[in-house]
Amino acid sequence: MNQIKLIAVFLFLCTTSISFAQKAHVKGVILDEQQHPVAGVNISSSGNVSQSDSDGFYEIIVPSGKKISLIFTHVSLKMMSLTVHLASNEIFVFNPLMSSSEEQMGEVFVSSKSKKRIQGIANVDVATIKKIPGANAGIENILKTLSGVNSNNELSTQYAVRGGNYDENLVYVNEVEVYRPFLIRSGQQEGLSFTNTDLVQNVDFSAGGFQAKFGDKLSSVLDITYRKPTQFGASLEASLLGGSISVDAVSKNKKWSAVTGVRYRNNSLLVNSQDTQTNYTPTFADIQTNVNYDISKKWQMSFLGNISQNKYLYQPLTRETKFGTIDQPMALAVYYEGRERDQYNTYFGALKTTYKASPTFTLKLIGSLFHTIEQEHFDILAQYRLGNIENEDTSNVDFTRGIGSQLSHARNDLDALIANAEIKGFKEWKNDSQLEFGLKYTRESIRDRIVEWEMIDSAGFSINPPIAFLPKNNQPYKPYTGPLLPYQEVRATNFNTINRFSGYAQWNKKSEIGSSQVWYNLGARFQSWNVSGGAVEGKTQTVFSPRAQFTLKPDWDMDMLFRLSGGLYHQPPFYRELRDLNGVVNPNVKAQESVHIVLGNDYNFKMWNRPFKWVTELYYKSLSDVNVYSIDNVRIRYVANNNAKAYAQGVDFRLNGEFVPGTESWISFGYLKTEENYENKGYIARPTDQRLKFAMLFQDYMPSIPSVKLYLNLVYNTGLPGGAPAYSDPYLYQRRLNDYRRADVGFAKVFVDGNTKVAKAKWLKNFKELSVGVEIFNLFNNQNAITNTWVRDVYSKNQYAIPNYMTSRVFNVKLNARL
Repeated sequence: MNQIKLIAVFLFLCTTSISFAQKAHVKGVILDEQQHPVAGVNISSSGNVSQSDSDGFYEIIVPSGKKISLIFTHVSLKMMSLTVHLASNEIFVFNPLMSSSEEQMGEVFVSSKSKKRIQGIANVDVATIKKIPGANAGIENILKTLSGVNSNNELSTQYAVRGGNYDENLVYVNEVEVYRPFLIRSGQQEGLSFTNTDLVQNVDFSAGGFQAKFGDKLSSVLDITYRKPTQFGASLEASLLGGSISVDAVSKNKKWSAVTGVRYRNNSLLVNSQDTQTNYTPTFADIQTNVNYDISKKWQMSFLGNISQNKYLYQPLTRETKFGTIDQPMALAVYYEGRERDQYNTYFGALKTTYKASPTFTLKLIGSLFHTIEQEHFDILAQYRLGNIENEDTSNVDFTRGIGSQLSHARNDLDALIANAEIKGFKEWKNDSQLEFGLKYTRESIRDRIVEWEMIDSAGFSINPPIAFLPKNNQPYKPYTGPLLPYQEVRATNFNTINRFSGYAQWNKKSEIGSSQVWYNLGARFQSWNVSGGAVEGKTQTVFSPRAQFTLKPDWDMDMLFRLSGGLYHQPPFYRELRDLNGVVNPNVKAQESVHIVLGNDYNFKMWNRPFKWVTELYYKSLSDVNVYSIDNVRIRYVANNNAKAYAQGVDFRLNGEFVPGTESWISFGYLKTEENYENKGYIARPTDQRLKFAMLFQDYMPSIPSVKLYLNLVYNTGLPGGAPAYSDPYLYQRRLNDYRRADVGFAKVFVDGNTKVAKAKWLKNFKELSVGVEIFNLFNNQNAITNTWVRDVYSKNQYAIPNYMTSRVFNVKLNARL
């Protein structure tokens, strides 16, 4: 018994205890018609009474599990009433506007989030996603502030989770897995994320230890649900980076509903803040729709469609980068010729039908088709001059240390067609247990041509690739008689088909141990696949992945629970993981395997008389059959031989709550260590070894003018292994990039929000939301580098790492409106 107490104290992590009992909370800020806080408003419900303070803030405890009414009264304003039905420990934010001329009444039913809490799933508020500034604003922008999620590239929407890479994350929209383009190698080429924030209703995220129903990846799950509208509406967002429009439509008989969004983005504002001066004319645009049809009360159908066209036209002109030390300042000047033409066109459609055979049994049939046509074509000649400088003036070079040129060429084309057919079932029993199961078939057809090479010369003499059998080139001191070869070259043509069968079954049960509540989840997945086509024929491989979750909520005064989850996770190779560094497909690459254990503690408490949540998770992954890779910007290249083992271990903390009354903010901190052992050479840091991470998402408002809001997005990550030449052996050359520091801040004037109704300004009456703001990206103008350019000193024959900096400080103006 004493050991049990000691373990509980350790998991508790020194937090204090305050009881929530079986209650719920309603709180917010009360404003008048002039948007001023209203003090002295009496709020009463079921015998409980509260009153708003001088800032208009109020909070009241109400009974949970039943419908109750709240009454708002003031000596000079009309009465308001609100009806709610809240779950135990539910916190509902309601910011009313009290009128002097009319009474207001409303009814709200809030779904319980306890199930997600039990499963260790983080739920992200959609309204917060839209408000928080970032170079790539959206869902991924918020994910990067959560525990366990890392990214050192503000131009990219990709992210790494607990030592995994970008290819190890599952993304679902309406239970359909979605995919990214294959050929993108830099963040500024990405354009738009698949998910359109204007269409989103719910966002759930798990950083590990997820259930069997969520698929075959090693790191994380992002599960997104699109909105099913109930009435007509429209929204508009416009900024210097582009804009979006969305429309909600509902038929008269309410059987049909649709939400459709159109987006356009132009990254010129961000790219023009970099060292390289360019002619840059990108076009990133898409249209997306989610259509729902209620055939009957038991049978519903929906269609999710997306067409995306990303054109990346890039013509670099010049570049000037200063580096070195105070004693020896240096500069790199580069002059470019040529251009890059990339295009990524994707087409996606998914049809889903749901049949509710009985109140306790549901079946779903899902079919989807994803088609991507991609090209990456460029011919760019870069001629550089490296030298010492005087007085910070790059035009005044007193000593030239190196001159040279680099010619890069690519004609890469890819056409991929991915088809899925899936059936899912859900059965529930009265004894608080459920069974979920599914079976899926996937066919991937890939046509890929790779032709890319790079020629390098220094002081007018060609540099050969670092290949052992080539004679040493010691020009100009000694004539060279060997062959002249590209410094790097990849040529391959692959036509491949991958057929996959996968399935899962899991059982959920709620029970009790003494007076404590317990939730069990036991499940397993399998996948069988075969790679064929062209000159290759792979063997059929099958993996089996058991998983489990156990959650305990002790019968304590404090609102705390403990989670233990994990299992055996597999990631069968996708096409990019089958292709080695020379572009050749190895059809027999095995699935990477990970034994994953997560121990979590979740604690709801009150601080400053406001609700807060503290979440702690310890995790460990033991990986085998590891497919070693390298990362250059966001491009991942695999060795494709499974000749490594690895591990990842760490701890994540997250504190979120109302640091400012009526707004949610959070702070997250994480420690991670991940290493790999390739061919028994010893353990070295993996490319995603992000040792320390700190992030803060903060929302505030001016107490005297609550309609003026502030949003802060701050991230600090220690440096990743990287920046070494692509051809270098990581066992001989380990290097880390500098730490990543970035703060984005936004200021907004809110004229109308979801809880405000303006009576006097007639032109605002048709708006449900309206705000205008200013955003400052990279507030402190930190210089963050994602890669290095390597240039040679012709005299000393040294190579210098010239950092490729990302965006500097940028100002943006933003308009949001919703009808």
